[in-house]
Amino acid sequence: MDKDDFSVSGRRVVVVGAARSGIAAAELLVRRGARVTLTESRATFDQADRLRGLGVDLELGGHRASTLEAADLIVASPGVVLEQPVFDAARARGVETIGELELAWRWVKGPVIAVTGTKGKSTTTTLIARMLRAAGRDVLLGGNIGVPLSAQVDQSTPDTIHVVETSSFQLETTTTFRPWIALWLNVAADHLDRHPTLEAYADAKARIFANQTTADWAVVNADDPVVMAKAARTRAQRVSFSPSGSIAHDFAADGEWIVRRTAAGVERQVPVSAVALTGRHMLHNVIAAVAVAHIAGTEPEAMVAALHGFRGLEHVMEPVATVGGVRFVNDSKATNVEAARRSIESFDGPVVAIVGGQFKGGDLRELREPIVARSGSVVAIGEAAPLVHAALDDVITVEDARSMADAVDRAYALARGLSAGASAEAEAGVVVLAPACASFDWFRDYAERGRVFKEAVRALEEKQRTR
Repeated sequence: MDKDDFSVSGRRVVVVGAARSGIAAAELLVRRGARVTLTESRATFDQADRLRGLGVDLELGGHRASTLEAADLIVASPGVVLEQPVFDAARARGVETIGELELAWRWVKGPVIAVTGTKGKSTTTTLIARMLRAAGRDVLLGGNIGVPLSAQVDQSTPDTIHVVETSSFQLETTTTFRPWIALWLNVAADHLDRHPTLEAYADAKARIFANQTTADWAVVNADDPVVMAKAARTRAQRVSFSPSGSIAHDFAADGEWIVRRTAAGVERQVPVSAVALTGRHMLHNVIAAVAVAHIAGTEPEAMVAALHGFRGLEHVMEPVATVGGVRFVNDSKATNVEAARRSIESFDGPVVAIVGGQFKGGDLRELREPIVARSGSVVAIGEAAPLVHAALDDVITVEDARSMADAVDRAYALARGLSAGASAEAEAGVVVLAPACASFDWFRDYAERGRVFKEAVRALEEKQRTR
């Protein structure tokens, strides 16, 4: 399909799901002349009246098969499960069903840099945008992070570079989406409550390369065998990065520098000392960002400038406070087992991890080795607490908590116990919120979980101060 030929003027378009991206898609479609119905399983939502005022028809309390079957186009939000009879019937009638990312892609005028992976997407996407802006480029950051791509369409020019975080849910509903540069960071078990197998999850991620041509670029993690196997089919020019430094060509850490290795020699890009992020795995994200920024024509000086003062995103290995020698770190965005494992491995001393929530799949036993190696303990929270016990409590101490405040208090006591006899000023280890699970059992999202964690830490800090 030629992007220039895509039009919705006068067409009946049904948007499914009134989350952030669905609302942005509905607004964009109305502006482009479509007759829009937004269908939502909830009985109401915050922006319902505003959308009605824009001319969007709302169908609340469920998705009606008759509405979907009468559509000329269906646009689904990423959180919507499309394997349902109501959608099957519409597809059987030949109704095209796409996602919000695909819709927006058909109208953006500038090139797209897309980032996917199980862990590190948000940090890496943000870093790439910062590096390109430092080089003077016109950049819009969005997708699965911040602003939906649909909300950027009207600002898009041929000179605008869209740096877009993309999830498996977004990519699985793409049909023509073709990023100029596609970066796949890694893959590990995640969202297995939605994807039937790890293979299906990886296949959804691999769609980031599906429509690329020899004019495009695929940036891949040389240390991840699944990524490399899936990327072998790409027609794009392939560039590798290696967190372990094990490749002879392309981008890696080499001593005190992030470098580009070529047949002609080693080109220094960014000093490792410029990276002010907590956690060894954060260096991996920087290497990947450097590779993408280099392809996009960014000089090393701009990369270093972008790193200056960047200490990471909220809820991603975020330092919170040190209380009685115990350091508290908020990694609420570690919503899968692999991410939690990397969080725990970021610390050398004793670690108490707060783990649990709404389980999405994976093997919690993968946390055993890093916690045992750090003489650690675990505080279990939420629906997954019994699973945490089953996976870990034969090798380490696992305590249950009734709330996040209770979890923080218990983790603090455990951390102090790991270094009994230390002074109040001595380093007594780390408490890290590394849930390995989604947040939806206790919280609206991972951000609310992280904020509540930080509030509990500050309450503990105040309590210790006034003793």
